Amino acid sequence: MDRKWLQQEGQSWTQKGIITTEQYQRILALYPQQNRAIGIIPLLGSILVGLGILSFVAANWQQIPQLIRLLIIALTMIGFYTSGEAFRRRSHEKLGVALIGLGLLTFGAGIVLIGQMFHLQAYDVTSFIAWGTAGLLLTWLIKSRYLFIITLLIFTCLQWYNGTEFSQFSFVAFAIMIMGLGYYWLKRPNTLLAWLLAASFTIQSLLLVTVHDWAFSWFFIPVWLLYTVMDWTKERKSVYPFQAIPLVAAFLHNLFIVLFWNDSNDSSFLKDLAAQPVWFVLALVLLFGLSLAGKYRSGRLSSGVDWILALPFFYLAHGADGAYLITLFLFSLYLLWRGYAEEWAVKINLGTLLFLTSTMAAYGKLAWDFMDKSIFFIIGGVLLLVLSWFLNRRKKQFLTELQEEEEHRHDDK
Repeated sequence: MDRKWLQQEGQSWTQKGIITTEQYQRILALYPQQNRAIGIIPLLGSILVGLGILSFVAANWQQIPQLIRLLIIALTMIGFYTSGEAFRRRSHEKLGVALIGLGLLTFGAGIVLIGQMFHLQAYDVTSFIAWGTAGLLLTWLIKSRYLFIITLLIFTCLQWYNGTEFSQFSFVAFAIMIMGLGYYWLKRPNTLLAWLLAASFTIQSLLLVTVHDWAFSWFFIPVWLLYTVMDWTKERKSVYPFQAIPLVAAFLHNLFIVLFWNDSNDSSFLKDLAAQPVWFVLALVLLFGLSLAGKYRSGRLSSGVDWILALPFFYLAHGADGAYLITLFLFSLYLLWRGYAEEWAVKINLGTLLFLTSTMAAYGKLAWDFMDKSIFFIIGGVLLLVLSWFLNRRKKQFLTELQEEEEHRHDDK
């Protein structure tokens, strides 16, 4: 429960006689004030200190003897680790974790600098995998979101570097990240970490397809696999980012086809996107069946409508853009309906955004070619403002009605 919300609602509860002032203060005491701004300062400070040290050393690196260089790297890393742990034991958790994070960054910088010192030639990202694994171990030992995020960035960046520099994809690094950080998240669910982990998984899936020069549609097999796995979890509120990211990726893919393809285009445009139909459709149907089974098991079979975004209309010879436009509207309207039905503000907000996007895509698709551009943008802006006003008004009415219902329930009790 959020303390700020509790302070606002608690005062109205005491005024209505639901609870006494003493009870309100006792409830409020259970949720101590968290000064997050102060907690962020050590983390930001550690980043600035690390950048300053790196820039100073880099500027004078060539003039320093090799033995001294090795000592600087080792002593700096050890110093950050030991001082960080010392501060943690003195109850300065934020500052201690920030220093340990600097130690982890120094370890990675040391790998690069030692390679340059001895002119070592790398043919893969094994050294970076070791860096990411060290971050994973620290994350488990210290149980820190900050270290989790740093480790996730290391694994994501090493895949990008591996793809651009070596034209390879490291399945070992991908497996270590998914098993290590994924299991950590299962033990300590956190919404922010779920968003970041799902985003990294999606980015690396895209790199996998790009590096191997596969048809782009293969990208959606691991993405929909992530969606399907989460259908078998019992807890919904904490795992929704793992399904929201695949849905947004599919929505953007469909939107891209709506905006940049029409029947007059060369048919090779969609052929470059389309995987071999038999195997792709077979994999998609298998995932769809597993997803429905998981939804049925948890009593959420109606959410199977999400899979409308997975329909492979890019195999159609004609009308793929129109078909995808219809799916965008249907999905955004369905998401709005589910948000109101489940009384879930996240779905309402996302559904509103996607519906507005679908409307503007349809408007642009139909009016761009024949309408004067100034009139096009004026009408489009007005349309967007009117729709935004209407949907936000409906959302506020719904939330007000919901709050009144809750107050009536308290009064009845």
